[in-house]
Parts: sequence; structure tokens; C-alpha cells
Amino acid sequence: MPIEGLATQLRKGVIEYCVLAMLRDTPRYGGELIQVLRSQDGLLTSEGTIYPLLSRMRAEGLVDTEWREAPAGSPRRYYRLTKAGQRAVVEFQREWVRFRGTVDVIFGEPGGKQR
Repeated sequence: MPIEGLATQLRKGVIEYCVLAMLRDTPRYGGELIQVLRSQDGLLTSEGTIYPLLSRMRAEGLVDTEWREAPAGSPRRYYRLTKAGQRAVVEFQREWVRFRGTVDVIFGEPGGKQR
């Protein structure tokens, strides 16, 4: 598998949980989520993936939305975590730490626990 394909698969596996984690402390609108994700190397290649993802997460009950007036322009749809979304973030983070630690051990990275 070419490395670009690998990066795409890794991104697909975590982007939903990164978005949920970004909503833990404060509601955000789609454009704001896109800006933050773009500022992080390798997390977002196309903004066209975020709005369908947000729509799916809303249908699954992980986020709620509300419309708010914007300082300039049209109102914005803000996304916030539901209780189910909060649980999903906690569960993913727990699993991610365990998984990452296991991979770090295999690759001999600092911080990986020896077994």
C-alpha cells in the first residue's frame, strides 16, 4: 500500500473522534472545525468530508445543532456534543491510548511499555 493510501486510511479512522473531541468544551460551527483541522498537519485534506460527517454524527445522536446569528453574514449552525457523543470521546480516547501504546512498543518508541 502506498504511504499516501495509508495516511488516508489512518485519517478516516480518527477524524470523527477528533471532531468530537474538538466539541468537548465548546460548541463550534463547521467552518471553525475545518480551520482547526487544517491547521493540524495531515488531518484534513478536503472540507467536503466534514459536513457529511457532521450530518451522520447528528443522525447517530452524537451531536446536536443550533443556529446562531453570525457577526457578519448568514446564521451559522453550531454543533455540540450530546451525552452519547461525550461517551464516544471518552471510550475512543481510552482505546486510542491503549492501541497507540501497543504500536509504540512494537516500533520501540519511547513511552511504549515493555511487555
